[in-house]
Amino acid sequence: MPKIEIFTQPGCPYCHRAVALLQAKGVPFTEINAPHGTAEREEAIKRSGGQRTVPQIFVDGVSLGGCDDLMKLDQTGKLDPLLGKK
Repeated sequence: MPKIEIFTQPGCPYCHRAVALLQAKGVPFTEINAPHGTAEREEAIKRSGGQRTVPQIFVDGVSLGGCDDLMKLDQTGKLDPLLGKK
């Protein structure tokens, strides 16, 4: 099973939407609270190649991008293989 991490911020509707999709997929993931100005947010920015928005989603250390990117992967059938689902 791949390691899935999602950096989020409280009150962010895009974060809630991305988390809801991952929950619906039934995959284990780690949600990391990363409000603006925190070390966690800086880590997400660094790991994503400079993306400053949340959520930032990583699978096995590779950035998938944000909520819209996650939704597009799902709509095109490319997300399940990345999440280790058949």
